Order: sequence, then structure tokens, then C-alpha cells
Amino acid sequence: MTAPETPAEQRDEAQVVLELKDVVKEFPGVRALDGVQLEVRAGEVHCLLGQNGAGKSTLIKVLAGVHHADAGEVTWLGEPFAPANPQAAMRAGIATIYQELDLVDDLSVAENAFLGHEPSRFGFTKRRVSAYRTKEIMARLGHAEISPRRAVRSLPAAAKQVVSMARALSHDARLIVMDEPSAVLAHDEVANLFRIIRELTAQGIAVIYISHRLDEIRDIGDRVTVLKDGRTTAANLPARTTPTRELVGKMTGRSIEYVFPDRTKQAKGDPLLVVENVTRHGEFADVSLTVRPGEIVGIAGLVGSGRSELLETVYGARRPETGTITLGGKPIRGVGAAVRNGMGMAPEERKSQALLLDEPVFKNMTLASFARFAKAGFTDAAGERAAADRTAESLELRPRGVVRPVRTLSGGNQQKVVVGRWLLGDTRLLLLDEPTRGVDVGARAELYQVIRGLADNGVGVLLVSSEVPEVLGLADRVLVMREGRLVHEAPAEEIDEDTVLNLVMAGSLLEGEPA
Repeated sequence: MTAPETPAEQRDEAQVVLELKDVVKEFPGVRALDGVQLEVRAGEVHCLLGQNGAGKSTLIKVLAGVHHADAGEVTWLGEPFAPANPQAAMRAGIATIYQELDLVDDLSVAENAFLGHEPSRFGFTKRRVSAYRTKEIMARLGHAEISPRRAVRSLPAAAKQVVSMARALSHDARLIVMDEPSAVLAHDEVANLFRIIRELTAQGIAVIYISHRLDEIRDIGDRVTVLKDGRTTAANLPARTTPTRELVGKMTGRSIEYVFPDRTKQAKGDPLLVVENVTRHGEFADVSLTVRPGEIVGIAGLVGSGRSELLETVYGARRPETGTITLGGKPIRGVGAAVRNGMGMAPEERKSQALLLDEPVFKNMTLASFARFAKAGFTDAAGERAAADRTAESLELRPRGVVRPVRTLSGGNQQKVVVGRWLLGDTRLLLLDEPTRGVDVGARAELYQVIRGLADNGVGVLLVSSEVPEVLGLADRVLVMREGRLVHEAPAEEIDEDTVLNLVMAGSLLEGEPA
């Protein structure tokens, strides 16, 4: 008697829904895709790996109809595929959920789900039909509790992602491309995301899953394709059994995922930053901490624990209700005071909070030190570009050049621009919120070297990261935050990952979710 096929074997025999052969896409001076190969089957999770700048974003946009391939073949459901625009790609059954969710906050869940193809009659939108269909889709996704009439603005990040999936299913998508879908999710929310993905693939829907987190790829993926410098360096590798060293090596030529610089001697002297008994109702309470010159202090905690709100309060962007914040003995009561006293910040949402996307690299880099390049009412543009160029070179910014718009850079290189802004100034304290979010393995190692180099030069660093190994490997001292309170402090070498995870999760998973 023949044994029944496993789900993996069934997927191996499933229909090939998408196939790319020798796909090329060029931009002025750059060949972003240089002969890409990709095969995706119905009902599988096909993971796409690669460094920032490897071509992943360009490939996604070719599939989504944003860009058009210059050469090669793209086949969708057995037919040549070249969508004229994103709407055509959606109509064909390919939906893309970008890392920066493209939802309209002021519209309802149903209005977002059917945006651009609203049910209508005689030119009038049938809102009840939209709401009913959205309710059906939400139930299919396992989130019947999300009301179709609820404003998207009021939803948490995880629920907004579900709305993006509902939009894809409203088009009867047969392939959903997910770009770093777990980047803004807490640990328990990632598990729910994976449950939804498994339910989608069980219905025959294919998923292209892009992530820099190799543990996620092992958990959710079936096969892996790796891109490097616009080329496919490995295709159709088994996600669960391919060694990590092989995957990382295919991406970067290196064989380890986290490469941390050596710690230097322990920071001494009086604290540079002093936070005493700071509280903001509903965000964090009674927080006290210090950072010395040349010291890296890391805060570990779940999304929603108050970490980012605390950093923004230290920077002066939020006003504390109680407590004091001083830098070099001077009180900080606003962003202006923070910057004047030598404090810089690289926020988590770099695109919306830190960058002028349509401006060139050099103008973004000199934003905080612009006065240095302005004399007698005139701007020293040449000096501005030269200073930015030196900083870009030290950060190994790619592609080279500081006159290109920041929008054209990959996520990791955009983060380098934000950090470079403060390298140009007389920064004494640098606040980093998720500094390597969406950043590839190679760029991470470079950013770690930059951060450690700043500390070696006497700059204090206060960083927040959802990745515990990053906090433990980079920081000199670790603070653990849970539900708005600092619950533990220790030198980094005296605390391990299991201890941190037990501390940060004790107040969420063990106590359960509110009804």
C-alpha cells in the first residue's frame, strides 16, 4: 500500500504558477536585475533572501507592475506576463503587501479592502455589499472580530497587516508577495501571521515571503531562492534543512549571521544622559537610566512595551508628565534643546520620520548640521556635498554618489544615511530605534562597526531593538523593559537570550491577552 503524500510532497508536484527566466531590469547606471531565475508553485511559501540592494525590491515591483522587465521571460499561470500597472497585476491575481503598508488611515477596513474596485451600481458604491464581503474575508483570515466599519487608523500594526491581506483576497489573489511582514509585529503576533499564511497556502494560494530573519524562514518557508547583486545565486533550496552557513554565504560570502565588533574597555566617568523617574501615562512609568560617554546601552522588550515612546521622550519629541531628563547636566525639554546639546536620533520609521525621500543623499545627511554650510545667506553646496561624500564613503554607502534621491536606495543604505547625518554633527549621544530593521546581514555588520566606532570615540549610544541577540552582542549594558517598566538591568556579558525572553514575555504570554 502506498503511503499518502506529505504536504511538502504535494507542493513539489503542484502547478508552477509563476516562473522567471533570465529577467533583467536596468536603471541609469545600475543593472538592478541581472538574469534572475525564480519558480513559485501553488500552495507553497517561497522565501526570497538577499542583501539590501540585491534586487528584491526591484523584483517585487516587476511582479507588481510598477516596473517592466527589460529582458527575460515572466510567465504567470502558463502565459507571458507583463502587467502595465499595479492594477493590472492585481486583476491578474498577484497582490503585494509592502513593508510600509499602503493603507488609508482615514478610511474604514471595508473601504481599504475594496479600494479601487468598490462594488457599485449605477455609479453608486454599495457600502453594505463591501462590508458584507469584507466580513466574510476577515472570517476566512481568522479575524472576524475586526469590524468592516472600523477606521484603519485605530487598528494596531498586526491588524493593519490583516487588512492588507483582506485587500489581496478581495481581488481573488492566487499569489501574495509579503515584504518583511513580521518587521512591526510582536512575538505572539508573528505566530498568528504564520497561522494565516498556512491557511492561505492550504487553499492553494502561493506566497512569496521576504525576510531577513532566518528562523522565520525555517518556520514558515518551503523553498528558498537567494539573490545577490541582482543575480540568483541559489534557487529552490529546502527552507527547513539548508544550513544557515550556506544561506548566509549565498547572500554575502560570509558564514555567520551576526558579526559584532569587539567590546572595548568599560566606559567610565560621570553619566552623560540621566533619566530620572520619567512617566507618561499609558506608555511607561517611573523609568530611570543613565548612559556614559563611550557606552552603548541597549533596551530589550516586545513591541508595545514602551521602548520607542521612551526614546522619543528622551529626545524631547514627547513631554514627560513627571521626572527629569538631562544631557551633560542640562535639562532636555524639546527636540531643539536635545539637538543643540548634541543629541541625535535615528527613529524606527525612517521613511516617514527621518528622511526627505525625494531629496538627494547629501541634503539628507546635512539636515542637522546645515548651519555649518551656510554663510552670509549663501549655501556652500560644494562643501555640503564633499562632507556628505566623505561620510558616505566611511559608511560604504551603495550605490556610490550623494546626489541621487534617497528614495532610490535600499532600506539598509537609507538607514546609513540617517546615521551619517549625526556623524556629521557634534553628536554626544545617539538614540537608535530598531537600527537594523529591514537591513541585510552584510549591512548589519557594517552598521555595528559604525555604532561601536562612535562609542570608541566617546559618543554615548542608547538603542532599542526587537532582536535580543543584537542587544546582547552590541550593547555594553542591557535594560529589559516590559509593559512600560524597566524590570532588569545587567552588563551584557552577564545575561543571556533565554533570560531576556523570559523577562520580556512574562507580562504578555503568561498572563494572556485581554478579553
